[in-house]
This record gives sequence, structure tokens and C-alpha cells, in this order.
Amino acid sequence: MSENKKLSIHEDWVVVILGALTIFLSLSGVLLPVPVFGWKNAAELATLVCSVSNFQIIGLQFLFVITIAAFGAMLTGKSVKSAVLTFPVVYILTILALILAGNSQVKALNLEAVIFSLTIGLIIGNFFKLPEWFKTSLSTELFVKIGLVLLGTTVIFSEILNAGSKGLLQSLAVVLSVWYFAFWLCKKLKVDSELTMMISSAVSICGVSAAIATSGAIKGDSKKLSYVISMVLITAIPMMIFMPYIAQYFNFPQAVTGAWLGGSIDTTGAVVASGSLVGEEALKISTIVKFSQNVLLGIAAFVISIYWTYTEHPGGKDAASKPTLKVIWERFPKFVLGFVGASLLFSFFITPEVNKEVKGMLKNMQGLWFALAFTSIGLETNFKDLFGKNSKTPFYAFLIAQGFNIIITLIIAYFLFS
Repeated sequence: MSENKKLSIHEDWVVVILGALTIFLSLSGVLLPVPVFGWKNAAELATLVCSVSNFQIIGLQFLFVITIAAFGAMLTGKSVKSAVLTFPVVYILTILALILAGNSQVKALNLEAVIFSLTIGLIIGNFFKLPEWFKTSLSTELFVKIGLVLLGTTVIFSEILNAGSKGLLQSLAVVLSVWYFAFWLCKKLKVDSELTMMISSAVSICGVSAAIATSGAIKGDSKKLSYVISMVLITAIPMMIFMPYIAQYFNFPQAVTGAWLGGSIDTTGAVVASGSLVGEEALKISTIVKFSQNVLLGIAAFVISIYWTYTEHPGGKDAASKPTLKVIWERFPKFVLGFVGASLLFSFFITPEVNKEVKGMLKNMQGLWFALAFTSIGLETNFKDLFGKNSKTPFYAFLIAQGFNIIITLIIAYFLFS
């Protein structure tokens, strides 16, 4: 016990350390080759994805991430042995998900790898009895937050500002209005506080990433996070498919359509796919708007953590005993500093040439950590918890809030971009 306590560092700080270490290594020239997962038919699956050279790259990537995971377990005071024994299983299942998502027909439907990661994890976790030590040694939060820190490397302020201020203005208006409406609605429907915060952020900001960041900010339950993520992914697919056709039917201008898609659809991949169906201008505007919302992610997590400290934790409900600055700092999600720091570094200090060299590895690592986290979420989640009768009210709240999001975003998009 004393040894664990001596070695233990708060997980959020560990995430900042591990994310910074990954970024430092890439900038120092340690650039791992990116595995190939794309394939159209069985022949390409065999010759490209399942080739010896590609498996060597996948193996090299495995050595890199298991080292990071083991280092993270050591710094947080967890069992390194359990982490090392568990990780290969999670990694293999995640690679299987990435291969399935790499199929050209799947890509055409824009079914992202995290959907397969979550589904595979849920199937294994619910149809096979996993040892309790296996479930408790899963490092879901660690994987998620490393991915979020690396996500900051893709949020380049100069690109967003150069593209115009309308995207930022729309993002701010949409996030504030939709977040408040979703929060108010969840409270009216008596949805529990943790789900209320996650749903509000997921609907209004940027879907999965926002739900994850909010869960980290409030130290949320991973099962509730899994439920919100499932709702985001389920609703993103029909929105991605039908919204471009609705815009075409009513003859919306491309700029308006792009702003509408970027502000309404919760996952970045689905936004890009929808924008592509409409045209180049719609694709450009939708991407700008979505990236603009990503910029607000760190700010939102910071504000939410302060709100949560004052209203949902001891001292917040007692008017005579408000939390001190020390308490607020202790509960502040430190991984947000990693996200913001990475964004500032790549926005103002890293040259475009260097960024071009390292972004392939960093984007691959970001996606891999997210996929590993989703596999872990699935493995530790029970179907009964995910789709039980108590889940109906939050789901209705999510759908209504999403409907409000679609309408208000269209109005704002017309006002700014028509």
C-alpha cells in the first residue's frame, strides 16, 4: 500500500505527461509508420492489411502503446502486471475493429472505428464471463484522456481564424443555446446530474469528444459515458445520411448547408461525409464550424468543472461553505491543460512543415487511443445497464435536445451565411 501511494500521481497529470511525451517523441523524429487498414476485397485484405510488413508495423505500434500504458499504470500507482496482461487483449480486439472499419463499403457508410470497438467490447463483455481483475485493470479513462490531449494537436487556431469569424460566432451561439436547452430539458425530465452534463455537452459541442471531456471534468461514471456515446453514434448516422438530402430538397445555399451540418452533426467524420455529399463549399464550411466547436471543448470542460464543484459536491450546496480556490483547482480536469497546451503549441510554435511531418503519427495515435478506450468501455459495460428501462428518459431527452439543435443551428446558419 505504501509503495502504491508513493508512486501514485493524479491520473489527469499522468495523462498530460504521457500526451506530452508522445508529442515530444514525434517532434524529436520518433515517427512510427501508420498501419494500413483500408481494403476493398478479400485480395486487398490479404495483400495489404494482413501482409507481413503491415503486421510488423502493427507490432511496432503495439510495443509503443503498451509501454505508454504500462508507464501510465506505474505513475498512477496501479498494477503494472495487470495492465500488461490486459492490454494485449484490448489491443487485438481494437485492431480487429480498425480492420472492419477499414472496408471500403463500411467507409462509404462512414461507420467509424469506435463504433466497431464499442460493439466488439460489448459482445465480448456480455457473452463471455471476464475475470474481475481483468475488468478492474482496464484503463479506460487513461486511454480516453491521452486521446483528448493528442486531439489538441489538430485544433489549429490560425486555420480557423483565417477561414473566417462566422464559424466561431455560430459555434458560440449554438453551443450556448443548445447546451442550456439540453440542460434545462434534462432537469425537467429528472435525468440524473451526471447524464445531464454529458448529454448537454455531447449535443451542443462536439459529440463523443465533448461527452468524454465532460465525464473527465465531473469524474463521471464510465457506464453513463458509454450510454451517452452510444446515443451520439446512433443518431449521427441517420443525421449524416438525411440532412444533406433535406438541404437539397429545400434548395439551401451550400454555405448555409455546410454551417448547418457542421453545427448539428456530432462526430467529425460524419460531418465530413455529409459535407462531401453536398459540395466543396459545404464541406469547407462544415469542417470549419466543427473545428470551431472543438476549440470550445477545453473552455467548456473548465467551466463545467467549476460549476460541478459548486453545485454537486460537498460545500457547493451549503451557502455558508463555498469551495475554495484550492478545492476548485484540485477538482479541475488537468487533462484540459494538455489539450489546450497541445493546441497552442501546434497553432503558434510548430511550423506547417513540421506539422505536416508529424501529424500522420499523432492523428493515428489519437484515433488508436480513442478506439482502445471504446473497446475498454464495451468490455466493462453490461447491456442491462446500457439499454435498461431506466435509460428511456435520458434517451428521449437526448433526442429532443438534438431536434432543438438541428432547428436552432439552421436558423443561426441562415442568419450568418445566407
